[in-house]
Amino acid sequence: MITNLKENECINILENNYVGQLSYIYIERPFIVPMTYFFDKKNSIVGYSEEGHKTKAMRNYRKVSLQVSEKADSNTCNSVLVHGIYEELSGSVAKKYLHDFTEGIKAIILKNEHRNLHCISDFSNKRTQKKIPIVFRITVDEMTGKKITNESL
Repeated sequence: MITNLKENECINILENNYVGQLSYIYIERPFIVPMTYFFDKKNSIVGYSEEGHKTKAMRNYRKVSLQVSEKADSNTCNSVLVHGIYEELSGSVAKKYLHDFTEGIKAIILKNEHRNLHCISDFSNKRTQKKIPIVFRITVDEMTGKKITNESL
């Protein structure tokens, strides 16, 4: 059976996970890539990336989506789809968001996986690069969620 999730259930899923599928449009074609994210409770998704295909595409067409799924138990799967607007951050604002991103992900991993991480390189290989990352925010303008259960009658 498929049922709709309430907004607070969608937010709970976003807050308690950190990997989703980012979708964007590039030259009139949809692309989907995995992304480490942090939901900052201010109705936005925070992420970072190196310069490349994804950042070029999102600069040209700023409407994006993020899909997050979690398997609640052996019979239940929850899925949230967020639509929003991409925005690059810079300077001290970018540093603050990157710090919040790192601390948020570390807290989620400690809570869910019982691993105590110390820095961003513990969960991301991007930070081993010497290039300055592009920190971005996706401001959420719509959020929907579904619960899929395998109920046996």
